[in-house]
Amino acid sequence: MADPSGESPHRSPLHELHVDLGAKIVPFGGWDMPLSYDAGTLEEHRRCRTDAVVFDVSHLGTVRVSGPKAHAVLQETFTNDLERIEPGRAQYTHLLDPDDASVLDDIIVWWLDAETFDVMPNASNTDRVTDALAAADHVTEMTSTRAILAVQGPAARERLAAISPEAAEVGRFRVESFDWRGTACLVAGTGYTGEDGVELAVPLAVAEEVWSAVVRVGIMPAGLGARDTLRLEAGLPLHGHELGPGITPLQAGLGWVVRWDKPEFRGRAPLAAERDAGVSRRLAGLMVEGRRPPRGGQLVVRGDDVIGEVTSGNFSPTLERGIAMAFLPPDVEIGGIVDIDMRGTRTAAEIVAMPFVGR
Repeated sequence: MADPSGESPHRSPLHELHVDLGAKIVPFGGWDMPLSYDAGTLEEHRRCRTDAVVFDVSHLGTVRVSGPKAHAVLQETFTNDLERIEPGRAQYTHLLDPDDASVLDDIIVWWLDAETFDVMPNASNTDRVTDALAAADHVTEMTSTRAILAVQGPAARERLAAISPEAAEVGRFRVESFDWRGTACLVAGTGYTGEDGVELAVPLAVAEEVWSAVVRVGIMPAGLGARDTLRLEAGLPLHGHELGPGITPLQAGLGWVVRWDKPEFRGRAPLAAERDAGVSRRLAGLMVEGRRPPRGGQLVVRGDDVIGEVTSGNFSPTLERGIAMAFLPPDVEIGGIVDIDMRGTRTAAEIVAMPFVGR
């Protein structure tokens, strides 16, 4: 698929290794990335739930913000509150549109030291995040200088310890440095699968070496297909689906990422107005009987009324049935029954709590 902008897609520094492993490469957010390998998406998904896999997520951005003003600029820009954490910790946060409080991006911040932060935006949103942070002393895009490997699954730490005990021991939502044969790297106890694990940020000079070492200790490579079904089972939003234009944190059920006791952040006024008035819709989980997967864009119907549409849907390899997320009216309750219009066939779906699959 050609990039509609006419620009050549970016490639991961591990691209050739993926090709050698038989990966199916697809365009994603302006990058060519692995969708799956020879084992296939279902097996990669199951291995993450039962053992360990490694994803190349180098398409995620890294924007380093540093200097005496860094902390204040991040505080004024993002919804969460850095005062709740400290150097050596990571935090999930949102960048909002100042006019309507839409989520322009959802972000992980790695707080490296007192005046240095690595801000991790989604692939296609790096420029807008960089622009939003321009008031800081130093804002440097680091994406092209490193690879990011997400090692995820219940056995991730045990397997990773065979090659890097330091990296394997980092706590959940903590950030530390580790040494890879004389090269300084970073590791955070973060991920996007609903499983335990870590994410490694490694300089280009050792990226292929680290990837190969991870695979040699029995950690299966997995692609974006499995990453998507895993995050869906975990009830985690994807920008462009459950977050994006017209979607606020309150509608997405992510009010906990907004810290109202901060004096200011971008989009505070319109978000407060929505909070006071009450949201017109909320993100809900849907589960159908049978293996047929709901798909994004399919209508959700109650009686004769269309009440929403599926934002993400797929077959759940763990539950062996179709699951989905959709924005529905706030009066829809857990246990209620609606229909999903699957290409002209109305299929009953139960409203369920998320995550669909818990750790």
